[in-house]
Formats: sequence, C-alpha cells, structure tokens
Amino acid sequence: MNGRTQICRGRGFRFYARIYRKILVQDLKSKMSYRADFIISTFGMVLTNIVGFLSFYILFQNFSSINGWGYYEMLYLYGFSLIALTPLQCLFDNNWNLRFAVRSGDFIKYCFRPINVFFYFISEVFDVKGLGQLVFGVGVLAYAWSHLVIPVTVVTILQLILLLLTASLFMIAIMNAAAATCFWIINSGYVMVIMFRFKDYAKYPASIFDGFFKLLFTFVIPIAFIAYYPALVLLRPDEIPLLSRISPLIGILFFYLSYKFWMLGARKYEGTGS
Repeated sequence: MNGRTQICRGRGFRFYARIYRKILVQDLKSKMSYRADFIISTFGMVLTNIVGFLSFYILFQNFSSINGWGYYEMLYLYGFSLIALTPLQCLFDNNWNLRFAVRSGDFIKYCFRPINVFFYFISEVFDVKGLGQLVFGVGVLAYAWSHLVIPVTVVTILQLILLLLTASLFMIAIMNAAAATCFWIINSGYVMVIMFRFKDYAKYPASIFDGFFKLLFTFVIPIAFIAYYPALVLLRPDEIPLLSRISPLIGILFFYLSYKFWMLGARKYEGTGS
C-alpha cells in the first residue's frame, strides 16, 4: 500500500463533505456565468420529460392497462424512475468526460493528489439541470400517488426515501462500470451510450418482458431495480417479492463493485503512466 492510499483511507466523511462543498460552490459559480446555457439545457430536460409523460397519456387512451398495470401505476413508476435517476444526473455526470480525460492524458492529474481519485474526479461536475428532472419527477409521482390507494404516513415517506436512494445506486453503478471501460477500451463511448439508453426501460414493469429480458434487466443490467422492484413495496404491499425486500443490499453491492472496477482502471492508468 503506498503512502497516498494510506492518507486517503485516513480521511473521514467530514473532510470529504467540506471538500465537496467547496468544489460545488466553484462549479455552480462557473455555470451561473452562462445563464442562457443553463436555462436552455434545463428547459430541454423538462421538455424531454414532458414528452415521456405525454407518451403514457396517449398510450392509455388506447389501452386500459398494460399486463395488469394501470395508468396511475405506470405514472408512479415513471415519476419514481425520474427521481431515482436524478443523483446520477446531478452528481455523477462527469463520468461522461472520463474517456476524454484518459485519452488526452489529463486524468493523470487526479492520481497525484492525497485524496480519493474517484471522489476527486466525480465531484468536479454538478449537473444543475438534473434538478429540473427532480422537480418534474416529484410532480408526476405526487400526482400518481394521489390517485392510488397508498397511505401518506411518516413510515411510507421514509420507505419511499430509502427505496429511491436504493434505486439510484443501480443506475449509478451501471454508469460507473460503463465509464470505467475507457481504461481498457479506446472507443468506449458507445458502451456508455448503450448503457444509458437502457434507463428508458426502467419506467416499465419488468413483468411485461419475457423470460430472457426479465433475467437480463434483473441480474445482468439491473434496470428493473431502478423503479419496478423498489416501487412494488408501496404499490403492491401484498405481493412484495424477495428481490424487492433485499434491493437495498443488492444496490449497495452493485455500487461497491462498480466503484472497485472504476478504481481498478484508475490504478492501471496510474501504474502504466499512460
């Protein structure tokens, strides 16, 4: 174990929280200097989500349900997935720039500071337009909730928060792993694009897919955990599968594995000096 690794492991949560707050302030100041770009990008994000909302409305003008899932249940999944994807959008957006930093050689600067490389790289960018997605997602979820027989209590709200955090870990893990392929694959951009597009399936219940795709979206590319399995806890409390109950543990495991894979690539990069 080298000296830098020992120092990084000695840093506590308060240290990283303080560092992140300072980086965040500087990043937001930089973005606010281009307000037109911020407004346009945020409007584009909201417009994209409105189109998704309208697609559900049009679909259910022709069908009363999809494999036993009604309009408001589907809206609940859609709103849930939007909120669950917000941490990825806001906090981990710099993963999209990883391949460029590795290819240009700029990534080497992250390898010589006495701070966790993953934290240092990821914390440099906060995508504020993701907050527009969050607001829209909360609105859709609240609208769907108001039409479903789900009690509004302290317990259900706390459950919802835990389930949303759990769901977030899965997509973050997928994109961490996809981004880290750039340490081994030169043209790795397509890997990220493909993995990111899979998020569109998160708003649909996994039960509508056949056996192969259900297994794929559950155990290989765990898209079903972004909304379907966590949402069942509140949507259908009388038929909660085991995967829904243990989804927090699975989410933590997936995130940890993706982090270790990312760091493995970073150590390879640092070791080769490429």
